[in-house]
Amino acid sequence: MKLLKSCVLGLAVIATAGLSVQCKGDKKENQEQNVVQKDSVTIEKSEYGTTAKGEKIDSYKLKNQKGMEVDIMTYGGIITSLKVPNKAGVSEDVVLGFDNFEQYTKDNPFFGALIGRYGNRIGKAKFSLDGVEYKLTANDGPNSLHGGPMGFHKAVWTAEEAKGGENATLKLKYVSKDMEEGFPGNLTVFVTYTLTADNSLEVLYEATTDKKTVVNLTQHSYFNLSGDFTKTILDNVVTIDADKLVPVDETLIPTGKLEDVANTPFDFRKPKAIGKEIEVANEQLKRGKGYDHCWVLNNQDKGFRFAASVYEPTSGRVMEVYTDEPGIQLYTGNFLDGTLPTRDGKTYAHRTGLCLETQHYPDSPNQKDFPTTVLNPGETYKTKTAFKFSTK
Repeated sequence: MKLLKSCVLGLAVIATAGLSVQCKGDKKENQEQNVVQKDSVTIEKSEYGTTAKGEKIDSYKLKNQKGMEVDIMTYGGIITSLKVPNKAGVSEDVVLGFDNFEQYTKDNPFFGALIGRYGNRIGKAKFSLDGVEYKLTANDGPNSLHGGPMGFHKAVWTAEEAKGGENATLKLKYVSKDMEEGFPGNLTVFVTYTLTADNSLEVLYEATTDKKTVVNLTQHSYFNLSGDFTKTILDNVVTIDADKLVPVDETLIPTGKLEDVANTPFDFRKPKAIGKEIEVANEQLKRGKGYDHCWVLNNQDKGFRFAASVYEPTSGRVMEVYTDEPGIQLYTGNFLDGTLPTRDGKTYAHRTGLCLETQHYPDSPNQKDFPTTVLNPGETYKTKTAFKFSTK
């Protein structure tokens, strides 16, 4: 009996020990899983430069485990680099940019910048609200373009980083003062960049005002999915889910009418190479010196949805654009002229980058039939766009 009790006791001790070892093993495994999960995205902060006013500019690198990383600086909320894998798994930069801070402070075509208060053009650099006329700074002939010469692309934003699970997030803040560049109201703006595990870069825009104003924010990265900035984007295959276009006059201000894209060079409802019809005889193409137009996106009542895609055949890279905005501007780098330096000492030639800017239509404050861009006190402007990368 004593022998039996001893055996039972011994087995119990062994079982308990085994359970303890197993629990420790499970605990260790869970800890390892947590470490993997925690490290599935990383954020690195570094100093990037100093403005002429002595303001320190920081850069944040958001990185996931699938070969995608994005660098964003607090000056202009600018995306200075965005690397994604090609079909062979090689990650390369796919956005146009410079290799030093000083170059970004000089005049350039809004490379990688956050745009505000009003993305795109406002005709004759003025608009009215409740019978009051507001005069803006003209910086594109007679018109105001992308918020004026000292718009959000020249602002110094504050930054707050966060990471959780499989997302890395950078939240930027800027307070645009009443009458800055001629726009009424103190506008508090938040733009949140989120890098996900599935190679998407999400951009969430939010804003509130203390005075009636107009707002139309967008992101102005120039993409060249080949990763080779000596190549044009003419062989890029583009799809845009839009049946109509916003045609423009000689100064690129909307005529007020919307036109069907059917049987025109602006029909991208089925995949089509950019270069296929960009040089055909067409008054709208002549005015834009190529594609520099806003498309009226379909399914505007559906909210966040597919808007457009780009496929670069050499690298196999695909970029899909999703948004809840009513429009998207395709710009094909028509004014790039070989004067701006690349990161490797060359220059950005004609049409070596394209933009897909999600937004409201140009000149909406002066176009009563366009969706409104008015923001009132007590309301929150909120819109989201995502750039999702893959290969095929």
